[in-house]
Amino acid sequence: MLRIEDLSIRFKAGTPDEVCVLDGIQLQVKEGSFVVVIGTNGSGKSTLLNAVAGVFPPERGRIEVAGQDVTRWPEHRRARLIGRVFQNPFSGTAPHMTVAENLALAARRGLARGLRWALLPGLMRQMKDRVGELNMGLEDRLESEMGSLSGGQRQALTLLMASWVRPQLLLLDEHTAALDPKAADQVIRLTHQIVTRDRLTTLMVTHSMAQAVHLGDRLIMMNKGQIIFDAEGMAKKSLRVEDLMARFEEVRRDEQLDVSAAKMLKALYI
Repeated sequence: MLRIEDLSIRFKAGTPDEVCVLDGIQLQVKEGSFVVVIGTNGSGKSTLLNAVAGVFPPERGRIEVAGQDVTRWPEHRRARLIGRVFQNPFSGTAPHMTVAENLALAARRGLARGLRWALLPGLMRQMKDRVGELNMGLEDRLESEMGSLSGGQRQALTLLMASWVRPQLLLLDEHTAALDPKAADQVIRLTHQIVTRDRLTTLMVTHSMAQAVHLGDRLIMMNKGQIIFDAEGMAKKSLRVEDLMARFEEVRRDEQLDVSAAKMLKALYI
C-alpha cells in the first residue's frame, strides 16, 4: 500500500545551517496496517508524514501509494489518495462554513469539480447518521459554523472528514496533542473505531507512550532522520510503556557518548 525507498530530505542544503531531516528511509506498509510513529523532537517523524503528503519534495528517493508513484505529485493531487488530520484542531477545516458545508467538501474529495447543489437531502441524512455515530450531539449542529465548536469536536469532525471518502492512506500527525485529556481520549477512541472498522492503512505520529503501546499493529521509532526500531505482530503486542522509555533512554545515552567522543577528539587536535 505504502512503499518508501531511500527517502532523503535536507533543509537549508548547501548552507552552514544544513540539516538532514530524513536519511535514506526505507519503509513498506501493508494494506490495512495501523503504524504508530514515535521519536524525540527533531527525529523526523512529522517530516516523514509531510513528505508522504507532498509538502516537502524529496532530495532523493521514491514514494509509492496504492501502486502509484507519487514522488513528484503535488500535495493537492495526492489528496485524492490521502486523508490527513493535523495537530492543530483549527487546521483542515473552514471555520466560517457550517459543519454540513465542511462535510460536503469532504464528500467531494477526488471527484470532478463543478457548480451544483452540494447539500442535497440524501447527503444531509447521511451526514446526520455518520455525525451521530461520534456520540457528541453534533448531529443537531450541522448548521453551526465549524469555528464555533470546541477543539475536540472539531478534531473529531476532521477525522470524520479525512475518512469520509475511504482514503488509500490516512495520516494522523499528533492529532490529539493540542487537546485536553478528556477530549484526547475521546478522539483516540474514535480513531481506533474508524481505522479498525474501515481497515484504513494508517500512519500516526504521537508523543504519547500509552497511545504508542495500545494502538496499532506496528510501531516504528525514529531518530536523526532514520528508523531505528520496528516492531509488529506479537513483538508490537508485547511492548510496554517501560520498554519504550528504556529505548528512548538508550538513544539519549548513545547521543551523550557521541557528544563526549567528539569533544575528546576536538581536544586532541587543539
